Amino acid sequence: MPREYDKLVRDDIPRIIRKSGETPVTHVADGEEFDRRLAAKLVEEAREFEEAREVDENDQLEELADVVAVIDAILARNEEDWETLRRLVSEKESERGGFEDAIVLECVE
Repeated sequence: MPREYDKLVRDDIPRIIRKSGETPVTHVADGEEFDRRLAAKLVEEAREFEEAREVDENDQLEELADVVAVIDAILARNEEDWETLRRLVSEKESERGGFEDAIVLECVE
């Protein structure tokens, strides 16, 4: 019985599936579909990062690497680079601070 996934996967996944004796059914996303699936993949990988925190520190780092890989793809798709992203991070830190102090906003009265 087929297992349904309907999600963006790494480029070598179809080859790996074929090597295991199974047959992947795929298509190539383009344009808006690719952008939408990259955004969904970023959320998926962020959730997996959060879940890994409770399991194993090494798993968490591997999931963080997946998050970075998706960000790389999004940057490439938008013809941007890490330097531009880091500049934006610095600007936001200058305006609003970072996360070093671990402040949790409970409410505003």
